Amino acid sequence: MQEIKEKYFEGERALYGLSNTILKNVTFGEGESPLKETKDLEIKATIFKYKYPLWYSNNINITDAIFETMSRSGIWYTDNISIKNSNLQAPKLFRRCKNITLDHIFFSNAEETMWTCEDITIKNTEINGDYFGKDSSNIYMENVRVIGNYVFDGAKNIVCKNCSFVSKDAFWNCENVTLINCQIDGEYLSWNSSHITFKDCTIESDQGLCYMDYVTLENCILNQTPLAFEKCSNIKATINSKITSIKNPISGIIKAKKIETVIIDPTKVDPKATKIIFIEPVDREVSVSDQNQEGE
Repeated sequence: MQEIKEKYFEGERALYGLSNTILKNVTFGEGESPLKETKDLEIKATIFKYKYPLWYSNNINITDAIFETMSRSGIWYTDNISIKNSNLQAPKLFRRCKNITLDHIFFSNAEETMWTCEDITIKNTEINGDYFGKDSSNIYMENVRVIGNYVFDGAKNIVCKNCSFVSKDAFWNCENVTLINCQIDGEYLSWNSSHITFKDCTIESDQGLCYMDYVTLENCILNQTPLAFEKCSNIKATINSKITSIKNPISGIIKAKKIETVIIDPTKVDPKATKIIFIEPVDREVSVSDQNQEGE
């Protein structure tokens, strides 16, 4: 492989079509699309200052890089890309990309980032910004912190381990999601999603977990989560804490240490289709039928 070291480039398409090259201590200044349609690149300790640096590229490995704020919309239509130990300041990075690996990344502004991408692995990363991961699929995350609303709207086939999310409307319209040992804080969690599982998670969400099908909670804690499970079907929930309130679940089993309020409107749902198991007494506005409640 050829090597380009300690260079400064500016102007449109500065290294268009470059291949089989190591770039080290390079700075790309003002000028759009400096590495458009490139392939087989090793990029080390490089700074991207302007728009669209990597479009239609393939087989790109990046370490110790900086994508500054104006390198927005930086990585689109690019496949087989790995980025490690890097700071990504620009919004709208990653669109319609495949086979993405990120490790030890800091996204200072991940607004509208990682849209319609496939086969994504993210580890040891901090993400800040709204609308991360929209309509993406086949995602694995471990030791990732996300602060930003509407994360993974419309995404599918997601596994998250040891992650935290501070996000309103997180995991909306999703399919096939598993969260393990995660912390989630934000209103209206997971509406309109199906086949979603929470294992050993701590959740705080005003009106969270509603309008869902096949929702499972195993060994979870719900802190201050009122009006949960509205219009949810096929519920399988074991909650190791109290539930503030539940409202009009369609079907399934809900087990909790205590449920402060149960709201069931028999004109909207069948009270017999949801089995509620509790340990401590329930205060209720409208109760499910006695035969569906079991004390322990």
